[in-house]
Amino acid sequence: FGAHLHSTWESISIPDEFTEEEKRSGDWWRRLVAGGIAGAVARTCTAPFDRLKVIMQVHSTKSRRMRLIGGFEQMLKEGGIRCLWRGNGVNIFKIAPETALKIGAYEQKWLSFDGAKIGIIERFISGSLAGATAQTCIYPMEVLKTRLALGKTGQYSGIIDCGKKLLKQEGVRTFFKGYSPNLLGILPYAGIDFAVYELLKNYWLEHHATESVDPGIMILLGCSTLSHTFAQIATFPLNLIRTRMQAQGTTTSMIHLVQEIYYNEGKRGFFRGLTPNIIKLLPAVVISCVAYEIVRQHLELI
Repeated sequence: FGAHLHSTWESISIPDEFTEEEKRSGDWWRRLVAGGIAGAVARTCTAPFDRLKVIMQVHSTKSRRMRLIGGFEQMLKEGGIRCLWRGNGVNIFKIAPETALKIGAYEQKWLSFDGAKIGIIERFISGSLAGATAQTCIYPMEVLKTRLALGKTGQYSGIIDCGKKLLKQEGVRTFFKGYSPNLLGILPYAGIDFAVYELLKNYWLEHHATESVDPGIMILLGCSTLSHTFAQIATFPLNLIRTRMQAQGTTTSMIHLVQEIYYNEGKRGFFRGLTPNIIKLLPAVVISCVAYEIVRQHLELI
């Protein structure tokens, strides 16, 4: 299961290092493929919650709060069952370049010296920098995903159509809207996620491990879900600001948007859409883990 399976700003991975043996045998690419497929399956299964989160972040205000069931009903009424997965194509499409960029950047080992074994802090910082690098390169896809998720039925025929229309109507700059809060969120997200995961895992090993030092898949799943949850809650306001900036046709500064949300919606305004986000976490982690194991066996990865 490795450090734990995640990708994107909402789940930055701190990858385990590939051993020399894995590099020689070719197991490293199998691990990447297995992780990518697992991520795609998990994202697809939880995509309706992801779309609802985006809609709630942008359209839910103090005067017109959107509830979980009401939100799904609204989406179904507007575009039928298929519309629940709107924007998921981009989500799947960006897994491959994101993973490749992240691993490539991480493998540069910017912080290890004289071939020394990389420590936890260095591994965390390298992972965060790798995540930031990957995010910067694929960021326009994040904007496309948000716009597709918010789009009405028939507004865009697909990813390319959406990209063309945005370029024509709003110019190149629109593909980097919300980039500042996105970048600001990477380090604290990765830091909290990594620290809580290690803390919980080590606590379990200290207090409950008897003969085996392997906590087992259920414990790792629990640690991973809790660490994700803490990291998501802590960085959710930045996630919301990023989504609002991506959704806007106008260029509003980050500070101005923060003030606007605070005055119009209060502190709770920064956490709109948190409920579907938290609900999807456990199934997403479980699905990605199960899918990873199945793909791993098919690829004869031991």
